[in-house]
Amino acid sequence: MIEFVLEVDASGLNCPLPLLRLKKGLTEVESGNVIKIIATDPAAHLDIGVYTEQTGHKILKFLKEDGKQIFYVRKK
Repeated sequence: MIEFVLEVDASGLNCPLPLLRLKKGLTEVESGNVIKIIATDPAAHLDIGVYTEQTGHKILKFLKEDGKQIFYVRKK
């Protein structure tokens, strides 16, 4: 199990809101910390994937379960 310092539940929100919630969460944690984000929007993995590639943050793990997408993102 991956340890995280902040959980962001963006369930029920359509893009780009899950990404915006992730960005806000990243401002609240220190470099090296991990955020868990939960999204139900089927396109969330596209927005979050591109964002992390462009900014240098890292998706440590990506899961799909029960209609949810769960990301563990480490802040650069």
